[in-house]
Formats: sequence, structure tokens, C-alpha cells
Amino acid sequence: MNSKLLVKVLLLGVVPLISFSVLTYYVMTEQTLQIDHRIITFIKNIEHPQVTKGMKALSFIGNTWPVVFISIILLFVIYKIYRKRDEVLLFIIVSLGSTGINQVLKYAFKRERPLLDPLIHESGYSYPSGHSMAALSLYGIITFLFWRHIQSSIGRNVLIIFSIIMILSIGLSRIYLRVHFPSDVLGAYLLSGFWLFLTIWVYQYLKDKQYNQQERRDYP
Repeated sequence: MNSKLLVKVLLLGVVPLISFSVLTYYVMTEQTLQIDHRIITFIKNIEHPQVTKGMKALSFIGNTWPVVFISIILLFVIYKIYRKRDEVLLFIIVSLGSTGINQVLKYAFKRERPLLDPLIHESGYSYPSGHSMAALSLYGIITFLFWRHIQSSIGRNVLIIFSIIMILSIGLSRIYLRVHFPSDVLGAYLLSGFWLFLTIWVYQYLKDKQYNQQERRDYP
């Protein structure tokens, strides 16, 4: 990755961070509550039993153990088939870092969950949404890593579309089930987007640095 592209990636990470900071201010000063309640009430009024089943399934996919199961399979593919140890490390850093950041901030902000007749039971604090952060981090890093190994444009497009659908669907399920405010999900996407871009930027920087050092050794 050249220097200009690295700068663009870094900027793409800074914009979500600034946006998250602004949103957090509005959330902590309760200026998002009105729009949050309006959106949840609107969704509640169009509830349907079959949709609820689907949303519960999507929410389950975003739970800890399903995410761990998916991650183990992907790590096996990356390590055993593609033999990319550095990509395994990147995957682990993105995943664990996202979880750690989410837990720290949840306890820092201590925002209570919506008290609007939730459709499933959830404990802990609300902001930012852990499921939404995990979804963007997981499917975001999947897209970044597997894009390199998929040669066909159709395959790459399918990968991108699938990842976007999963990220948005899991976030929407948390709002539909009334265990998160919409601002919880939006904040999670912004923060996870920053974390994902930051780790990718550092990864590419170190890879380019290693490549340049090897070039100098081979061609002094």
C-alpha cells in the first residue's frame, strides 16, 4: 500500500472517531432519547411474529459463542490453507480489541438499556452495542483478509454484499428486539469502524516497512 493510500485509510478511520465522539456527547446529554424512542416505537408498531423469529436468529448469530465458532473456522482457513500467520494475528487483534474496547466504554458510560418491553432478556449496559461492534469488526476483517485471496470480481462482490447484510442485519435486530437504542448501534458502528481502519493501517504500514527493508537487503 503506497503512502497516499495509507493516508486515505487513516482519514477514513479519523472521521468515524470524530463522529463517535460527537454522538457520544449527544447520547450522554440525553439529546438522542427523543429520536431513539421514536424509531423504536415505529418499529414496535410494525412487529410481526415471523420477523421477530428472524431477528432473534440474527441476534443469536452475534452472540459470543457463535462469533467464537465462526472465528475459529476462519482462523483455521487463514492459517492452514492460506498459511498467513500475520493475518491470523491481525484477525485476533481486531476481534479481541473490539471486545475489550466495548466493555471498557460500556462501564465508562453506564447507559441503561431501553425500558420498552424488550423481546429478549439482556444484561449489562447499552452504549455502544457489543453485538454491532463485533459484527462490524468480524465481517469487516473477513472482507479485508479474504478479498486478497479471492480473484474473481463476482466472488469479491458477493463477499462485500454478504458482509454488509450481516453487519446491518445484526445491528437492526438489536433495535427491533428493543435491547438497544438506535444510537447504541450507530455509535458501535462508528467506533468499530475506527478500530478496524486503525488496525488495518498499522498492519499495512508494518508490511510495507518489512517489504522495503527486504528490498534494500536484496538490492543494496
